[in-house]
Amino acid sequence: MAIRRPAFFQAVRTSLFDGRLSQSQVDGLTVILDHWEGEPTGADDRFLAYMLATAHHETGRAMQPVRETLAASDERAISLLDAAWRRGKLPSVSVPYWRRDEEGRSWLGRGLVQLTHRANYERMSRMTGIDLVAHPERAMEPQIAVDILFRGMETGAFTGRKLGDYFSAVRQDWTGARRIINGRDRAALVAGYGRQYWAAIRAGLGGSRH
Repeated sequence: MAIRRPAFFQAVRTSLFDGRLSQSQVDGLTVILDHWEGEPTGADDRFLAYMLATAHHETGRAMQPVRETLAASDERAISLLDAAWRRGKLPSVSVPYWRRDEEGRSWLGRGLVQLTHRANYERMSRMTGIDLVAHPERAMEPQIAVDILFRGMETGAFTGRKLGDYFSAVRQDWTGARRIINGRDRAALVAGYGRQYWAAIRAGLGGSRH
């Protein structure tokens, strides 16, 4: 079902963007909504709400594909990650995955969900049909980034947890859904974004749930 964009954008502008949306944010949200409207009819709109919330958080609400650290270039991102690692700011990282490999490619986080590590780029290459191993930078292309967002979160390709594990006819776990991406990191914060996006989606659907 199509989401009425004026009602949706008015709702998120107020609740999630401090009263103002840039054209870049509108464009990013539009790509996600367009992709959703191409999904099978009857899909749970809480899925969309949580994917929007995830992109909101992971991109620093830019709603456009970004590099890890929000750096403007791979080299700058690598430098910032190296500095943080040396200072002990990345305690969960045992191997600096962002450093360039023997072929000069970096597997730093990119896109709307911060796709990291070669194995994940390989998996998403198979799922999207785009060679992200030869060209990891393509994860920064909006349409590809959205495809990665949907495929990874709907199928559980990122962590083994998927949207259907947390949203169903008998379950609604906005906080637990963070495990789809990154354990419990900022789970309550992202859950709050998800509920606000869901309210905006319902406004765009005239108050109906789906």
